[in-house]
Amino acid sequence: MNYYISVLKNYATFTGRARRKEYWMFFLFNVIICIVAMVLDNLLGLTFKTSGINMGYGYIYMLYTLAVFIPGLAVWVRRLHDVGKSGWFVFIVLIPLIGAIWILVLLCTDSKPGVNKYGPNPKGIGNNQFDSIDS
Repeated sequence: MNYYISVLKNYATFTGRARRKEYWMFFLFNVIICIVAMVLDNLLGLTFKTSGINMGYGYIYMLYTLAVFIPGLAVWVRRLHDVGKSGWFVFIVLIPLIGAIWILVLLCTDSKPGVNKYGPNPKGIGNNQFDSIDS
């Protein structure tokens, strides 16, 4: 939960690096909260309907997703920085199938040791100036 809160505190920080654990813990709590929001929408009858078909989500879900869109994007960019990629790599998902697989691999890849052009390693490994790789 601390990682989730730290991502929210760094609401629009697109600089620096984010560990795998920080990104995936935010992702996990985000999925759990989205499921709870969908259940609440269904229980309270707040779901959207299209042509009489219940969409399964509603106002609570939409408000939550709008609230965490920027923090989620920011932690995604910081995670890409951690593996040495530019934040613009988020657009790689626009390539059908290959882009999603490539992004998943990047998000699961371990941190680049040492300091890179986006900052020091958040794990503290190799941050000594003599250990740096990309500086």
